Amino acid sequence: MPLNSDFTCDSEFMKLLTRRTDVNLTVAALELARDAYPHLRFEDTFDWIAARAEEIARPVARARCELKALAELRGCLASCHGIRGDRESYDLADCSYLHRVIELRRGIPISLSLLYMAVAAEVGITLHGVSAPGHFLTRYESVEGPVFLDAFAEGKILTPEECIARMKQSSGLSEEQIIASLEPVGPRTIVIRMLNNLKALHVRQENWSAAWIVQHRLTALQPTSYSERRDLALISLKSNRPGMALDLFESCLQRCPCEEMPSLEQHLAEARRQIVRWN
Repeated sequence: MPLNSDFTCDSEFMKLLTRRTDVNLTVAALELARDAYPHLRFEDTFDWIAARAEEIARPVARARCELKALAELRGCLASCHGIRGDRESYDLADCSYLHRVIELRRGIPISLSLLYMAVAAEVGITLHGVSAPGHFLTRYESVEGPVFLDAFAEGKILTPEECIARMKQSSGLSEEQIIASLEPVGPRTIVIRMLNNLKALHVRQENWSAAWIVQHRLTALQPTSYSERRDLALISLKSNRPGMALDLFESCLQRCPCEEMPSLEQHLAEARRQIVRWN
């Protein structure tokens, strides 16, 4: 069965599978959330975004400079509506789902950034996603050069120099690597990062059924990646899908690094034992 056969109802995710770039990231994020909430109404999230945009449309139009306009966005989402980040958010899958971020008023950097990007777009402000190591940001191209918004820190506005200094302390990367990481990224990179966040959380919490759904999407997006197919095999075995695990392990054994072969052979044997037990 083709890996993309389960996503025909996800219009924006299907665009990513065919490497299109005209992707509505808000819809794509809600498609991921629908995996956990099958009856999710996308309209409620879009109504909330539209309402916030209506609140700031006039103040943004009257703003004397670009930074003042960004401050209006920040004031609306962070100060008026309490949208923020906290460390506990990293342990909750709900803090990756846009509709739950709105309800809980908190999230992780990437989900909060997507909300900022969505509201900003409604009032003519273009924010770009920045997949900085360890902490997702948004970037605005002002007439004087780029500035960055940290949605996790209540929309704090940062200069490039402040970003570089902060990331030097936390990442251990060189200045050249940090500068490269502050460039805008496309929707495919953003969605993959969202999925990897969810994958790490579900695996850590041993929620294998949820991890399988996420890994299925990651493998569909990167079908030639050995590591993604290997992880799908492992998670399939953990989530009681031994038939799929067996096929994937057999495929992975044909191209795996030598040091991984003994482990994969053990997992393959376990998949065969599970199939025998089921039959």
